[in-house]
Amino acid sequence: MILDGKCPTGPIEKSWDKHRFDLKLVNPANKRKYNIIMVGTGLAGGAAAASLGELGYNVQAFCYQDSPRRAHSIAAQGGINAAKNYPSDGDSILRLMYDTIKGGDFRAREADVWRLSQVSNNIIDQCVAQGVPFARDYAGYLDNRSFGGAQVSRTFYSRGLTGQQLLLGAYSALSRQIKAGTVKMYTRREMLDLVVVDGVARGITVRNMVTGEIECYAADAVCLASGGYVNVFYLSTNAKGCSVTANWSAAKKGAFFANPCYTQIHPTCIPQAGEYQSKLTLMSESLRNDGRIWVPKKKEDCGKHPSEVAEEDRDYYLERKYPSFGNLAPRDISSRSAKEACDDGRGVGPGGRGVYLDFDESIRRLSENTIRERYGNLFEMYEKITDENAYKRPMRIYPAPHYAMGGLWVDYNLMSNIPGLFVLGEANFSVHGANRLGASALMQGLSDGYFVIPYTIGGYLVTVKPGAVKTDNAEFKKSVEDVKARTNKFLGINGKKTVTEFHRELGKVMWNNVGMARSKESLTEALKVIPQIREEFWKNVKVTGSGAELNQQLENAGRVADFLEFGELLTRDALHREESCGGHFRVEHQLEDGEAKRNDADFSYVGAWEFKGNDKEPELHKEPLKFETIHLAVRSYK
Repeated sequence: MILDGKCPTGPIEKSWDKHRFDLKLVNPANKRKYNIIMVGTGLAGGAAAASLGELGYNVQAFCYQDSPRRAHSIAAQGGINAAKNYPSDGDSILRLMYDTIKGGDFRAREADVWRLSQVSNNIIDQCVAQGVPFARDYAGYLDNRSFGGAQVSRTFYSRGLTGQQLLLGAYSALSRQIKAGTVKMYTRREMLDLVVVDGVARGITVRNMVTGEIECYAADAVCLASGGYVNVFYLSTNAKGCSVTANWSAAKKGAFFANPCYTQIHPTCIPQAGEYQSKLTLMSESLRNDGRIWVPKKKEDCGKHPSEVAEEDRDYYLERKYPSFGNLAPRDISSRSAKEACDDGRGVGPGGRGVYLDFDESIRRLSENTIRERYGNLFEMYEKITDENAYKRPMRIYPAPHYAMGGLWVDYNLMSNIPGLFVLGEANFSVHGANRLGASALMQGLSDGYFVIPYTIGGYLVTVKPGAVKTDNAEFKKSVEDVKARTNKFLGINGKKTVTEFHRELGKVMWNNVGMARSKESLTEALKVIPQIREEFWKNVKVTGSGAELNQQLENAGRVADFLEFGELLTRDALHREESCGGHFRVEHQLEDGEAKRNDADFSYVGAWEFKGNDKEPELHKEPLKFETIHLAVRSYK
């Protein structure tokens, strides 16, 4: 099937404005008749629920945490991009679009990226009005700093707590609507199934994580804003509760999963310290503004204290390889470069899996107080975890799984191929292509939530009779039965291995074979091993307790079972894409200088997979990508 993204035609500068005008409207009185389900209340889901509630729709919002304030958006550190050009350094909406398209290695949809760039400025105004405490310069104006993949300063920030502050802004707007009664908040609920009636998304089935009760809810439209899936690697920077379950339940009901192999490895994370570590810690990319990355030139210097390695014996490899961007090279390039240095035997720290992020020169140039003002909380976090003072000794960092550029396929209106199912933020595939530039995740989440879905969902709802399907429909009853049967299956296996053991085993296979560097051999091996792990899981997993209570083992079992299915799809997508682009690096496809070698003739498309059942090959559908404003070119940061 050739997919139609329903992108507007004509001059791209007018595309979003014209599309909004052409959308059919729901009048204010009729909005009160419609019910919308929102799964996830991070930046995308929280902003969308608040905006839709403000418009007058009835919104039912769900999160697995005890409060929307605990959504993983809170963990974002460095900033949010916008094209306001406050520093007068040459930025513009078009340049932000160009950097984003190029940063994604020409694998994103042009129209979506233009819209994201256009509304970015509105996001900053919205957040300032909410009281988000963005950093300001000496004169009181909003300050900006640089991020990877750009030669302008367009990133607005709040020290190293930008995600937290933006989430609190969205949460305040959401709380207002909860009090007004337009949004009903359901916490400690995990979506386990999408209910589809006659081919249309009509509701969800969830587990009450406190009581164990299986509940179902009906609506006129369902929105998924449930985040990304990189916990498939086990160790990642994501919260332990982040999973693919909501998206995967939709995929198993027919929603196409687009570009699952596009996963981002963040270059600036605290290295793994032990075999039984449960997650990894992000150190903001913003640190690369003032920190210089290096490793010793000679292997014999790796065991020395960094201060004992002379300046001429240090390899500032990003500055050497990419002089135009230096330490602010994009994440995928920076991650691979760190891995290459460590694979060459020049890594530092335990196991040789680390590189230095050094602030000595910036402290001498700017003063320690200035660095403390910009990044103080990040330095404190680093010291608590490593017991090292980064003001006195360089940080040790190493790449780690961080973000999913892939997600459920959506058209320009953010609707999946299942009518009535909309997907927002990291849960969809739409704007980042094969690599996300730093500070663009928060931009996408708030763009989708505040400024896109409030318009586009109305164009769908006018075609739907409100309240046409209730929870007494046979499909809801079947969904509840299916979820209960799966729960009983988990509890009845009574094997000998824990859920975590299986997850760790899967994670090792994914990281070693489907991580930063992929090959036909490694991917083929993963496709052989993953089904074996999955088969053993369903015979030998041990899930204690019962389903009628708080049971985190049961929650984790469901998530890992989904990862064991989804991991195979991710690997299959990586195997089929015979090229290197962005975060997807096939060692067989690289230029003479080691850079990624794209194959635009054969792979300039979105690859959207239709689930056909376990142990059956999924069907690939394609959406061709056209580049009329930003023309295809070799991606170079040298």
